[in-house]
Amino acid sequence: MIELDYAKLAATPVATDPFPHVVVPDFVPPESLRAVVADLPPLRKRGSFPPDSVRLGPAARALMDAMGGDRLRQAIATLFDLDLADAPTMVTLRGWTEAKDGRIHCDSTAKRVTVLLYLNPQSEAFGRQEGCLRLLRGPQDLEDYAVEVPPVNGTLLVFPNGANTWHGHRQFVGQRYSVQLNYMTTDDKARSELRRHRWSAFVKRFTQAA
Repeated sequence: MIELDYAKLAATPVATDPFPHVVVPDFVPPESLRAVVADLPPLRKRGSFPPDSVRLGPAARALMDAMGGDRLRQAIATLFDLDLADAPTMVTLRGWTEAKDGRIHCDSTAKRVTVLLYLNPQSEAFGRQEGCLRLLRGPQDLEDYAVEVPPVNGTLLVFPNGANTWHGHRQFVGQRYSVQLNYMTTDDKARSELRRHRWSAFVKRFTQAA
């Protein structure tokens, strides 16, 4: 079992600038976060890894299961007044960020809702706003942001995807753990995305071993 602060999530109002979202600091409380971080693999390559493609300790595995579980699904559906009952889920883990990451983008239309959970300790780089996700008012300017989310201390970010859900972050190179959960539009699209991530994870493991 892993402790997550569902009560804090349920009590967080949905913000609307620059698009509907919620930010929940300490969604993973400190004691649980320490256990999870100790159980994460030392990922040294960029990319998104399905949980079953990496070696996780019991606390990290419990977190991945909770992220894909019904309790979080229902809490998010209630907050945003969405019907997610039949939405397929895709959970991936990232552990390393390169200079080319963080460019302004909207997520794939296959993803109905994006959920990001940040598992890093506070650092000087994050204090300088490097690698801190920004929710943007448009696609042109990374400095034109309404909200900045430091990727630290078990912070949860949730937003339904749309044509104007622009986001990105300033350049950062190094360890930056995040769990991404997506509620997908169809099973076919979810399976296609997962196949892509699994193949990418396999290639990364193979090249790293070589």
